[in-house]
Amino acid sequence: MRTKHVNVLIALAAFVLFSFSCFCISRMTQTSNQLINCRNHILEFKEKILRLKNKTERNRQELINALSKMKYEMTQRENTSTDLVEKKMNTLGKDETVSNNTFEVLKFFFPHLRKVGRIYPDVIIGKEKTGVSFALGISTVSRGNQSYLKQTLNSVVSRMTLSEEKDSVVIVSVADRNEDYLKSVVDMITKRFKRQLKSGSLEVISIPAFFYPNMLHVKQSTEDSGKLESWRIKQVLDFCFLMLYAQPKAMYYLQLEDDIIAKKMYFTKITDFVHNITSNNWFYIEFSILGFIGKLFKSEDLTDLVRFFLMFYKDKPIDLLLGDIFQVKMCNPGETPEKCAERNKQIRIRYKPSLFQHVGIQSSFPGREQYSKKI
Repeated sequence: MRTKHVNVLIALAAFVLFSFSCFCISRMTQTSNQLINCRNHILEFKEKILRLKNKTERNRQELINALSKMKYEMTQRENTSTDLVEKKMNTLGKDETVSNNTFEVLKFFFPHLRKVGRIYPDVIIGKEKTGVSFALGISTVSRGNQSYLKQTLNSVVSRMTLSEEKDSVVIVSVADRNEDYLKSVVDMITKRFKRQLKSGSLEVISIPAFFYPNMLHVKQSTEDSGKLESWRIKQVLDFCFLMLYAQPKAMYYLQLEDDIIAKKMYFTKITDFVHNITSNNWFYIEFSILGFIGKLFKSEDLTDLVRFFLMFYKDKPIDLLLGDIFQVKMCNPGETPEKCAERNKQIRIRYKPSLFQHVGIQSSFPGREQYSKKI
């Protein structure tokens, strides 16, 4: 009997142990599965993090590329705008600043221009400013290794007040076929006079080569004299082209050259002097007695002046032609020289002292030096 009870207890204990083992194994299996699931979740999360990181990197790279593309397009647009400004004269319409009619007078004197549809400057840098009181014209050509243009421009523009600058435009006309010189002028001005270009108070034009007539028709006694005569003829034509370009821009036109220095407050003195003249019956005002420098004209008279200069451009330098036009227009037939001279003082006004100093030693005529520095 006792043995039977022992066997039952042993069997019961074995069952309990077996059940406990099964339970433990089940729990361990469940825990292992949970661990495996947890590890899988961790791996999946890690994979998602990696995918997100890769996606973020791709987005960052795409953003960088997009910004780079935008910057490139903006640069291209700025360059295109600059090119359009420089070449705008090639596509000016009839209502633009430099109209077809401005240069039509040239076709009367030069038959070779009658085949040209429209005469215009090759290059223009600036804002095509109009409606101002004063236009200042500076014609420039290469002088070999010497140049006075930078100091000339610096004195001309720096000695204006901001209000005077706003009411004027300085026009630099490059009258030279040398493309290297044209480029050097444009580069110098765009680097040193950015504010004036941006405000429109400074412009640069280049006279087209087709404008000039055939210089072989000039009478030549010797090679040197022929070259000098061709140089003088071209100089007259350069001034005429510049005058016609400036004519519709302002009420008054002041002729300067590329080798002068403007005195301090020169522009204030000019405007005050012009505004204080009681009579408007003046022909021109001299703010320098040297050559064609510092001569102030009414813009409404420029076309007539150009017509006269072009009739005799082969015969005399332009400053001498300016004296001749006075004799033709202002001195009456049969009038005594004394009366003509008296009228001369009334309509050819001279301001003293001169507001411009000539500083150029190396002439624009190759190999020639000049030392006139009248003030």
